[in-house]
Amino acid sequence: MRLRVEFTTEPFDLDEAPAHALVAREVIETAELDAVDVGPFGNTAEGGAGRVLTAVDALLRKSLEAGATRVSLQVNVIDDVSDDVTGEGDR
Repeated sequence: MRLRVEFTTEPFDLDEAPAHALVAREVIETAELDAVDVGPFGNTAEGGAGRVLTAVDALLRKSLEAGATRVSLQVNVIDDVSDDVTGEGDR
């Protein structure tokens, strides 16, 4: 199964990226996901279900620890080839 995650972290700061946004982006950029697109008002990435779910867990934990007061995210199934959400099938 392939998933797409879209997320933002708050509070916003238009002058410079806050620590929680930088941490969230780093998590996604280093998670070995495909089609990673980071921007000032939203971020997306795609990959196998196991990798995406692991990245989402780390994203939530680390961005909240870095000061995020809200994390908005959406996860969509983009290819339902397998039911494997453990991560074993995407390594």
